Amino acid sequence: MAEAGVQGRRTNKRGLATRESMLESALRALASGDPGAASANRIAKESGATWGAVKYQFGDIDGFWAAVLRRTAERRGELPSNAVSGGTLRERVAIIIDTLYEGLTSTDSRAIETLRRALPHNRAELEQHYPRTAAELSSWKQRWALACQKAFAGLDVDPDRVREVAAFIPGAMRGITSEKQLGTYSDLDEARRGLTNAIVAYLEHSG
Repeated sequence: MAEAGVQGRRTNKRGLATRESMLESALRALASGDPGAASANRIAKESGATWGAVKYQFGDIDGFWAAVLRRTAERRGELPSNAVSGGTLRERVAIIIDTLYEGLTSTDSRAIETLRRALPHNRAELEQHYPRTAAELSSWKQRWALACQKAFAGLDVDPDRVREVAAFIPGAMRGITSEKQLGTYSDLDEARRGLTNAIVAYLEHSG
């Protein structure tokens, strides 16, 4: 019985190792920005597995992409609340902006962008063909809104305005980050200061 138990644990460890390898291979491939990277067969091959092994671990391609996105969310944590440790309104906003500015150029962020470009852009189509992936992306919006509320806890700010700010910050920061990646004559430090000033002015004493 003891030997059988050990064998079971060994098999489980091998399965977990295979799963980890597939997820990391997917993130590396997607982070390259190559549109062809969003191929389960290619990722399976790069991880030294087969498409059958991917299906065994994740069920189908929808389950696989959902797991990839979940992995990035686990590593990211509850931004922005995990980046703010008190301070004035201006200090908290500046930390959030700077954290996103750095984070959006990370390997995981590049992988997410590549995957999102490959997935259906129409929400109804995405939910029909990739329900688990859609559910994972939808949960991000809810967690992000809650994390933003936590980030400004204890300050005299209107929660409705915080929700509005939470809605536009990701897009605004992706735009600034895109300028950084493409190359620009604009002063991006100035752009971040301007965005910080605008958010502070909108939130300050609004509670």
